[in-house]
Amino acid sequence: MILYPAIDLKDGQCVRLLRGEMDKATVFGDDPAAQARAFQDAGCAWLHLVDLNGAFAGTPVNAKAVEAILAATDVPAQLGGGIRDMATIEAWLDKGLARVILGTVAVENPGLVRDAARAFPGQVAVGIDARAGRVATKGWAEETDVDATDLARSFEDAGVAALIYTDIERDGAMQGPNIEATAALASAVSIPVIASGGVSSLDDLIALRDCGAPLNGAISGRALYDGAIDLAAALKALKG
Repeated sequence: MILYPAIDLKDGQCVRLLRGEMDKATVFGDDPAAQARAFQDAGCAWLHLVDLNGAFAGTPVNAKAVEAILAATDVPAQLGGGIRDMATIEAWLDKGLARVILGTVAVENPGLVRDAARAFPGQVAVGIDARAGRVATKGWAEETDVDATDLARSFEDAGVAALIYTDIERDGAMQGPNIEATAALASAVSIPVIASGGVSSLDDLIALRDCGAPLNGAISGRALYDGAIDLAAALKALKG
């Protein structure tokens, strides 16, 4: 199982939000590229990047910071936030991103997801962010009636590389992931699933790895910044 260190970008800084609320941001650093290098030096195989401002604006906002990260590191990176048309998808992949994450458009324009997955095999993921099993969009600011599992199943034949499933109520709260919901989603589809939200200890990572569902990986942010998870030790444990 892959551990994806998260770098969430707000106003060019590394931050973590509490349950996706922009006014509850904790700043962990003003040099995202240096943070990315530190994660790479600790041995991570991937980076998970989020343009938080972009998620609300509907267009990339923290492009300069993302580009600095890509220039400073060699490991593949995936990015979500504000990617809502084919031109933006193509532009990011041309700049060296390994994978784009489509969230809001997966609900509002699923045809774009399908077109992008066909055009860029292995480079398009779908972000499914949910409260009580219902998908939220536009930086988690808008609730929908769309069931998370139904949305995941709708892309079974689309060729997407992965699903990133986030339980919003757990995100940034350091209360542990929603293992039951994550395992249920992963068991319902054949698409690789990455768990996100609430991963706050090595025990959480082990529990996700051993949940009985074939998870591709897990994302952690605040716990790495706070020191609750030692990245090098966690990578070693997951590999073992």
